[in-house]
Amino acid sequence: MTPLPQPSPTGYALPEYAYVRPPELVHGPQPRYPLVIVGGGLAGLTLAADLAVRGVRCVLLDEDHTVGVRGASSRGIVYVQRTLEVMARLGVYERIAAKGVTWSRGEVLAGDEALYAFDYQPQSVSAQPPFVNLQQFYLEAFLVERIGELGLTDLRWDNQVTGVEAHADHVRLHVSTPDGPYTLEADWVVDAEGVHSLIRRQLGLKEHTERGDDRWCITDVRFGHGTTNVRRTWVEAPFNEQRAVWQHLMADDVWRLDFQMAPDSDPEFVSRPDVARERVQRMLGPDVPFELVWVGPYSYRTMLMERFRHGRLLFVGDAAHAKSPFGARGGNSGIHDADNLGWKLALLLAGRADERILDTYDVERHRAAEENIRITSRSGRFLRPRSEMERLLRRCVLDLAHEHRFARPMLNTGRLCAPHHYGGLPTVGTGPHDGQSVPNVRLERDGRPTTLVDLLREANAHCVAFVFGDAVPDAGGWPLVVHRVGRDVVDMHGHLAAQTSAQPGGVALIRPDGHLAAALPGADAAALHAALARTLGQTTIAA
Repeated sequence: MTPLPQPSPTGYALPEYAYVRPPELVHGPQPRYPLVIVGGGLAGLTLAADLAVRGVRCVLLDEDHTVGVRGASSRGIVYVQRTLEVMARLGVYERIAAKGVTWSRGEVLAGDEALYAFDYQPQSVSAQPPFVNLQQFYLEAFLVERIGELGLTDLRWDNQVTGVEAHADHVRLHVSTPDGPYTLEADWVVDAEGVHSLIRRQLGLKEHTERGDDRWCITDVRFGHGTTNVRRTWVEAPFNEQRAVWQHLMADDVWRLDFQMAPDSDPEFVSRPDVARERVQRMLGPDVPFELVWVGPYSYRTMLMERFRHGRLLFVGDAAHAKSPFGARGGNSGIHDADNLGWKLALLLAGRADERILDTYDVERHRAAEENIRITSRSGRFLRPRSEMERLLRRCVLDLAHEHRFARPMLNTGRLCAPHHYGGLPTVGTGPHDGQSVPNVRLERDGRPTTLVDLLREANAHCVAFVFGDAVPDAGGWPLVVHRVGRDVVDMHGHLAAQTSAQPGGVALIRPDGHLAAALPGADAAALHAALARTLGQTTIAA
């Protein structure tokens, strides 16, 4: 087993994975592969693990031989409930929970005064907690570990894609390795390279990009002061020249501190250890000892491709869309892309759906990306106003929040990532709950506890119909598993019925990714088959 990453006084020591000479350089050209994933970050590894759990083989090419990014510190750290439910289905959640820091409460502060506080746990009905904080490279290492256990993925380290040729019936990739170059062909290619995607740039695919002038500096530290797992955000921190600061506890008793910098700040200067130490000391107080683990500056840009599917190429995560990190909508949304795409590729490759199902990925995840960019952009403009009017609005909100409860939720320091509601799209029904993500509610089967995620895992890439009555509709050849509520499974807390708005005698059709495809008033087979056709893209999808 490859050792996990370890923090040290000079940074993080990332694991290294062995390069293996690819078969193309041993035996010559190979038959065309059904599926190749390019990029071993969060989105690419999640997709590979998702496919392997469903029994689907693929090739994953990664340009180096480790996880994370060398010298890039903790990177993403907040993993939301929906992501944790995905990881539970993939068999990774227990590792995350054991290593990370579970939390549900947060505060927005001005100086020492908490203007606004929240707690997501009381209203949660999922088997997973609202949030776990974990340095990104740990999660990626857990995914690599799980992929190795499943044994279906040809994970090729130090295989860097240097060129791409897109054809009507396949994609050809040119790959560089320590032993020289080779080419391979695939029926389908998923680009998970990240925001600097070579494939996207070489093909000249349309994107919309905007660079921000907001500057931040990550400082990972250890200290024994205030060891609480409450997320704290200062909108105007007196110890940071009235600019914003985030404070999170992560694994290994390391605190992630994000300091907002002046827009014209020099990245090299603000990340110097002596400058960072002085900044942290001002925050903690002169008598609080601490250990500096890592320091690094960052800025961000917004990017959105016009389409996430281009023939036989599909784009996920930062290769398709990039945004500011406010609200943890970066890595989480890439994982949700993979969760949306995995079961669709599995059905396609098994011959249970045609390629129109991939258009549903584009339609659904493009709108999710638009929403995430819209939300994070608003947060960014609250944290760094772009005009005098925006600055005045923020001043008013801060002043009102001191005295008036109604103004406190307007303190927009980052709306935390939530699963996208696909309502209104042609892929789901027209009910008010159709398209929403159903939490991982607790159920019973044969007198034993189970969860919705357990049942979705068993169903593999099949949809699950929960029937709240005695009539059992015929599957009619569709990829469908049927459970009668009250007989096959017991909804002992009523959460499944409440979350799907199911009525007595009705049917809740849940997709393999846990989203409600449709809540049907009865067990009519024709209505169920029509809902399945929409779900699998077998009806017309708007361009």
